[in-house]
Amino acid sequence: MKLRGRNKVSPEFSMSSMTDIVFLLLVFFMLTSNSPNALDLLLPKAKGKSTNTQNVAVSIKKNLQVYIDSDRVREGQLEAKLKAKLRGQDSPTIILRAEEGVPIEKAVNIMDIANKNKYKIILAVRPQ
Repeated sequence: MKLRGRNKVSPEFSMSSMTDIVFLLLVFFMLTSNSPNALDLLLPKAKGKSTNTQNVAVSIKKNLQVYIDSDRVREGQLEAKLKAKLRGQDSPTIILRAEEGVPIEKAVNIMDIANKNKYKIILAVRPQ
């Protein structure tokens, strides 16, 4: 009488453990990476969200310092620097990030520059 062993090695490979590792690595890198062009601003709250891509971010801090992406700019040079950054773009877009407490005139000044040069402008806010 010949007895066979029940322990057979299966040639199939299970991908479930590999996908778990890939998702864990993805979550790890998303949490540990930081955005180099971001300034820490306290934005006003609003409902809704935007799906547009960001071309240039203009940030106004409480002390009225103006930044294009992460570079500080004087108000007199703002329009020229925006034109230089957005030159050659198909649909130039400005993301306006004004910190809470900034006078509305400063934000309107940047909106006027965008309107004069036919740039699309989006006001960034915190979700409610």
